[in-house]
Amino acid sequence: MDDPKKGVVAEPRFETGHFMLIAGLGGRFSADTTEGIPKLWEKFVPHIGNVPGQIGEVTYGICCNPDGKGGFEYIAGVEISKLDDLPELYRWIEIQPQHYAVFKHEGALDTLPQTFQYIWKTWLPKSGRVVADAPEFERYSEDFNPKLNTGVLEIWVPLKTA
Repeated sequence: MDDPKKGVVAEPRFETGHFMLIAGLGGRFSADTTEGIPKLWEKFVPHIGNVPGQIGEVTYGICCNPDGKGGFEYIAGVEISKLDDLPELYRWIEIQPQHYAVFKHEGALDTLPQTFQYIWKTWLPKSGRVVADAPEFERYSEDFNPKLNTGVLEIWVPLKTA
């Protein structure tokens, strides 16, 4: 399960992210209810390209607002330029500039849990790094196609700086 060849590049690259506004559809989940996240994406896909103020075609899966009991909010969304005219249907979040470890996920979406296992249970403890209190997110390239297994999926893990 911790084998990086089953879904993740062993060593991440490190990036400083920029400010982003992300808007999309959201819900609350826990480790036991993450099977609901693909359903959330199915609901969101028809909105891509129609979200007011949308910038580009890159999509994001944002994990944020943890409740301290293992629950978190997940937003399937896109970057937007402004909040004006954003219908109440959409959840939104500001992503502040932050230092990240960026992992590239290789393989089908059904192996994504193994990638997260590797990051949180193997890489992070061995790295000596500390996760920052900031949203963690998945970044799906414009050409990402989960059915054809094409495009790039990255997992951006926020890190505290020394």
